[in-house]
Amino acid sequence: MSKFQIIVLAIFIVCIGIGIAVFATYRGNKNANTELAQITVWGTFPAETFNKYIAEINQTLASPMKVSYVQKTPSTFSGDFIAALARGAGPDGILIPADMLMPHFDKLTLIPYTALPQRTFMDSYIGEGQIYLTSDGIRAIPFIVDPLVMYWNKDMYGTAGIATYPKSWDEFKGLNKKLTVKDENGNIRKSAIAMGDFTNVVNSREILGTLLLQLGSQVTSFDQNGRFESALIASDKSNPTGAVNFFTQFVNPNNENYSWNRGMNDSRTAFLSGTLATYFGFASELQSLRAKNANLNFDVAQIPQSKTNGVKTTYGKIYGLSIVRTSAKQNDVYQSYAIITNPTNLKKLSEMTYLPSVNTSVIAGGSQDPYITIFNQAALIARSWFDANASESNKIFGNMINAVTSGAKNTAEALNDANDAYNVVLRQAQQ
Repeated sequence: MSKFQIIVLAIFIVCIGIGIAVFATYRGNKNANTELAQITVWGTFPAETFNKYIAEINQTLASPMKVSYVQKTPSTFSGDFIAALARGAGPDGILIPADMLMPHFDKLTLIPYTALPQRTFMDSYIGEGQIYLTSDGIRAIPFIVDPLVMYWNKDMYGTAGIATYPKSWDEFKGLNKKLTVKDENGNIRKSAIAMGDFTNVVNSREILGTLLLQLGSQVTSFDQNGRFESALIASDKSNPTGAVNFFTQFVNPNNENYSWNRGMNDSRTAFLSGTLATYFGFASELQSLRAKNANLNFDVAQIPQSKTNGVKTTYGKIYGLSIVRTSAKQNDVYQSYAIITNPTNLKKLSEMTYLPSVNTSVIAGGSQDPYITIFNQAALIARSWFDANASESNKIFGNMINAVTSGAKNTAEALNDANDAYNVVLRQAQQ
């Protein structure tokens, strides 16, 4: 081990005892009138929105919370976080998506079930929130979720004589012939669906991830030693081959469902210009899509599902609030989190962000908004996976897809190579 690693490890060992002591004396939420210590939280969630949310909550409190939030870019978060901890200057808490959390498991204090019972957690939060549960405690408290949904161009569908959106992936086989328009030279002018390439399909990692999750693959899973490993190979419970084959068929000129190629504009631009009938994007993209083309006649629906042997799900980018092990204010951090994630406050957060809540009671309260209704439904079936580095997994998945579409490898070979490459990245993150 390097001197740097020894120093970091020593800090974490000392703080294990501190964390246990803090929660051993925990007896429940402090009174709303009790003043909490100032805490610092780092995250990749937008600072403007988070600070506005805290300000709204503080208007209801006799003793306002003192939360200093620092927004970091996803690409630099891990490096900045580790370096700060080594200097003894790290934050008290972090707010990042679940797929960024795995490399930092050893830097967090688990919230014990004596403080937040597992049954209470499971009843309070959407299913995706259970990604944070361990046998010994909770890695993070769910904060907000941004699910992947389907945007569809009503004019393009209507012109093709199609009354409604597809509810299963199989339906695209018939819709593609009606929606995809080619010129006399076979060049694609309008497309039914954008899939099959990682260079110009926006959210390609999450779209492929959705297909994998629907066919039973967890993308990453625990090995016999309790460490994460890649799950990109076929097993009795999953069929990653089917997901890859479905994803890649749309860029094969010899396939009857050919509707996309890397020479075209990216999928979001194509959808906004009215040349792509179906776009798979996050719920958070709705307002920007409206703003960029107010005349585009589109609607929102659930991501299509697999009709056979499938698990009804979509990818969801879930953010969670974690307690940093080196913090000397862990109880105050937890008390602040309890206020921040109170159902009444989370309802305000949903209204502020125009995103679904992670709290089941907020979702159960319903909504008259036609889009939030769809987003809530997506949140209830949303899933994710623990990743070492989303940027690296995006490259690995992209190389796998390119190997298949270029003919360099068959699907099984490409999956095996991707599985090996992914395992290298996952092992490095857990060292």
